[in-house]
Amino acid sequence: MAATIKTETVRARIDGTVKHDAEKALAALGMNMSDAIRIFLHQLVMRHEFPVELKVPNETTRQAMHEKPEQYFESVDDLFKEAED
Repeated sequence: MAATIKTETVRARIDGTVKHDAEKALAALGMNMSDAIRIFLHQLVMRHEFPVELKVPNETTRQAMHEKPEQYFESVDDLFKEAED
C-alpha cells in the first residue's frame, strides 16, 4: 500500500483528564493520539459502521449499575479464589 500524504487536521475538545489518561494508555500500546484517531477513522471507513460496539443499557442493567456490590475484591486473583471455593 502506498503511503498517503496527510493534509487534513481533525480537532476536538475533550476533558483534560480523559486526554491525559488516554495518552498514557496509548503510550503503553506504543501509539499516540493521532495514531488512535487515524486507526479509528480508517476502521469507520472500512466497516461503514462505528468500529466500537455501543449499547444503551436496559432498565435491569441500569439498576445493577447503581446497586452497591455485596462484596469487594482487592484483586482478580482474590475474586477467582472466592469463585473456586
